[in-house]
Amino acid sequence: MALRSQLLRIAYNGQQARCLHELKSKERAGVENLREVLEDRLKEIKRAKTWKHERIITSPQDRKVTVKGADGEFLNFCANNYLGLSNHPEVVNAAQDSVKKYGAGLSSVRFICGTQSIHKELEDRLSKFHRREDTILYGSCFDANAGLFESMLTPEDAVFSDALNHASIIDGIRLCKAQKFRYPHRDLSELEHLLAHSEARIKLIVTDGVFSMDGTVAPINGLRDLADKYRALLAVDDSHATGFFGKTGRGTEEYCGLMGAADIICSTLGKAVSGAAGGYTTGPKELVTLLRNVSRPYLFSNAPPPPVVGASLKALDLVEHSAELRERLHTNTKLFREGMKQAGLTVAGDGHPICPVMVGEAPLAVELASGMLLKGIYVVAFSYPVVPKGQARVRVQISAAHTTDDVKKAVNAFEEVAKKIGLIKK
Repeated sequence: MALRSQLLRIAYNGQQARCLHELKSKERAGVENLREVLEDRLKEIKRAKTWKHERIITSPQDRKVTVKGADGEFLNFCANNYLGLSNHPEVVNAAQDSVKKYGAGLSSVRFICGTQSIHKELEDRLSKFHRREDTILYGSCFDANAGLFESMLTPEDAVFSDALNHASIIDGIRLCKAQKFRYPHRDLSELEHLLAHSEARIKLIVTDGVFSMDGTVAPINGLRDLADKYRALLAVDDSHATGFFGKTGRGTEEYCGLMGAADIICSTLGKAVSGAAGGYTTGPKELVTLLRNVSRPYLFSNAPPPPVVGASLKALDLVEHSAELRERLHTNTKLFREGMKQAGLTVAGDGHPICPVMVGEAPLAVELASGMLLKGIYVVAFSYPVVPKGQARVRVQISAAHTTDDVKKAVNAFEEVAKKIGLIKK
């Protein structure tokens, strides 16, 4: 009997080994096929000279950074660190204090055991900051947009999206079953035509407050007028405005002189406000309650970790009690834009700290960015598919952390490199 059992075990183990070998062989064949397919796609990207090189920062995110493989420090002109709070000592200390008090993370989603008192505190603070009824936190604004449209819209409803809206809005809309319409960038006439011919139950207009690749501002007043005329809702992604745009940093609607214009705001805590991570949706209480119950990124993702929440709370304190940072940011932005214009370079946008230096062709944009790095200025080139073909650019982002000399140095470097590569005629 013992011998029989031993033989059966040997046979079973042999069969198991053969199955495992066959399975691995199949996996290898599949991986080989995948490599062949992807190699062709990667070669296409390289041929088009749109390959994305990730430079590795070996220092905190700040006005100056160090980069792996490069000597010395670089002036950082490509981060979303608009108010310079990413490495602000008070924000860092608040994050450290939150780790000590609440731990590194929750290991859980919010509705199970992932909600702490600081999550509710931050949601309340954001509601008061935006003057809205309620707020729900997410891991990122990408998640906030991914969870919004599918949760609130059905096939009876319709969503109207600006052609240049952020990828997170585009992907979020793809997930919902509503009727989908895209209107040309900031084209109110075409949007009105679409609204007028829609018989949807809920009509939702959605737009970036500030468009991240162009620095252009949404026509909030006109959008609000159309929403009122056609009984529609207006949702604004204010990621590139919250904390610094408008007199008190309350975003695009304040900048446009129409507080309360948006019915729904999605925004981030990963840019001007702390720069760490996290996002949120704020608006009608019934909507936020619905999102807590059915929004998939909220229900199936861990709660934002305590250090992120603590850093965001402290950053909000600084935003609400320090107009100096916003004023410095505005001064630096104006100085850069005027200097670049005098140098003969084209900077797109509407006076926003996002300052895209327009180049045109991708290889030339890459050459410009590489030349700036040699001058000690850290900037990045953007090309298709991030921006439309033929509209490659080097996107510069101004910060309150920059000094006047920093901005002047960047302008002078752009002029020198642009002349060298033929972007400016000598």
